Amino acid sequence: MNTTKEPSPFARLWGWAADCYSGFYGAVVLAVLGVACNMLAYFCVAAMIRLLLSGGGLEGCLPWCGLLLAAYAGKSIFSTCSTAVSHTATYHTLRDLRKALLSKLSRVPMGTILDTPSGQYKTTIVDRVEGMEPTLAHLLPEMTSNILVPLAIAGYIFALDWRMGLASLVTTVIGLVVMSQSGRTYAVRWQGAVEVGRRMANAIVEYVGGIQVVKAFSQSAGSYKKYSGAVEENAQYYVDWMADNQKYMATMQSVTPAVLLPILPVGLLLWSAGSLTVDVFLTVIVLALGLTGPLIAAMSFVDELAVVSTNVGEIAGILNAPELERPHIPAALKGQKIKLSGVHFTYGAADSEVLRGVDLEIRPGTVTALVGPSGSGKSTIAKLIAGFWDVSGGSITLGGVDLREIPLEQLNRQIAYVSQDNYLFDRTVRDNIRIGRLDATDTEVEAVAKASGCDEFIRALDKGYDTICGGGGGHLSGGEKQRISIARAMLKDAPIVILDEATASIDPENEAVIQRAISALTRGKTLIVIAHRLGTVANADNIVVVNQGVIEAQGTQAALLKNCPLYAQMWSAYLGTQDAD
Repeated sequence: MNTTKEPSPFARLWGWAADCYSGFYGAVVLAVLGVACNMLAYFCVAAMIRLLLSGGGLEGCLPWCGLLLAAYAGKSIFSTCSTAVSHTATYHTLRDLRKALLSKLSRVPMGTILDTPSGQYKTTIVDRVEGMEPTLAHLLPEMTSNILVPLAIAGYIFALDWRMGLASLVTTVIGLVVMSQSGRTYAVRWQGAVEVGRRMANAIVEYVGGIQVVKAFSQSAGSYKKYSGAVEENAQYYVDWMADNQKYMATMQSVTPAVLLPILPVGLLLWSAGSLTVDVFLTVIVLALGLTGPLIAAMSFVDELAVVSTNVGEIAGILNAPELERPHIPAALKGQKIKLSGVHFTYGAADSEVLRGVDLEIRPGTVTALVGPSGSGKSTIAKLIAGFWDVSGGSITLGGVDLREIPLEQLNRQIAYVSQDNYLFDRTVRDNIRIGRLDATDTEVEAVAKASGCDEFIRALDKGYDTICGGGGGHLSGGEKQRISIARAMLKDAPIVILDEATASIDPENEAVIQRAISALTRGKTLIVIAHRLGTVANADNIVVVNQGVIEAQGTQAALLKNCPLYAQMWSAYLGTQDAD
């Protein structure tokens, strides 16, 4: 039984800041020095009051005035330096945390990423990480100073007269009690705010992604109910929360600063009874005025403390997600043969298996086509071969080595993957093609573009190869994006090429060009093709018919037409669509 105790949110947060400990410690030291200067100012004032009441002259106050000015200057200098140092350490920590999150995403299974709305990742990596800034940059140095100041002053008041010390704490205690009532529900409220915020972010991403459909059907942001409902829910949640919280905040901010209300009557009673001297009374009044400001500032951090658990939990949820575990030492591959043995696969927590005992052998240098009805599992097979997921059962080997024993970097060098919806970055056409091999020259980029049949349309763009593609390739047509994606895969020059319905967005005229380009550029390579247009794979060395997660048949076109009723039916349907065109 595992009895390992989960680290607290603060322990996790402090662990993430390990590389910047020196900065945070330095900020605390500077803050404490600022606190010492701040306390010294109050003590200087108290000393001058006693001096004047005892009959001392103004000349005796001059040294105290000089010390007072030095204390104020020291407080400003040390506080400013503390803030600068803590913020420098904080933003370095947030930078490293964001890098760690993005690095983590590259190691988790694709299924984990695809099953998570993109708005949620944006919220976590941008908003939740940024939400750590007040805690790291302010909590340690500023809360330290804001607590030390009133503690030191209260201690000095108690040393002067314990009765006045008790009187000076009355409003502070009431304010803390009131604040605690609000703090009891803050963490729960914040968790709710995170949930409604996540729903709104996901709805916004979905709305923007489907804006073409929304416009086509004369919808608007207001009439798109999922979006408008999420926005209204988010706003109403905060309105209700603030309305409920305001009564506590207003009471606390009204009561806590009223420190003189108990001090004046108690002090007057004690003075009139002769048990309190005037100089002590006035000194307590001056010192008490310095109690509430730092305390109210410290109370403002209560909100930050309450949200740490939620923010850290979301960040840790990504950092602790299961990874595709791979070794770091390159494997010794014996050839390029791919073999699937008894492969089973289930997406996430789904109940039904997508693949059920798949056995398949793909010989090097051949063309293998995966065909079958929609949802049969053919794309899943391709993605498992590419290493996007780990199999749930069975094994997949490349060159006689289980994929789980091959480092991801080594596997990625072996395989070029092109899907129907390959992503283009908001960079130039040249840069998007060069992603296939970052050290490729401009000449090599243009050569592979010509070979892929997209040089002509690229040169017709406003700035040719230097045209910005737009977010997701939004400045280009679907066919143009796909042809650039194919050129990018060809530039990678991997020995295994997987085309997952890569020609689906290309019109028939350009499809013939692309097919000729693919044939030329993949000569001598292992090619795995998934296509819904059976005519494009009719000449494949091996056509694999996938149906309901199993391989129903495989062989050449002629053999399948003779022996596989499902393939014969699919071929007949394909010919029917061709006749209709």
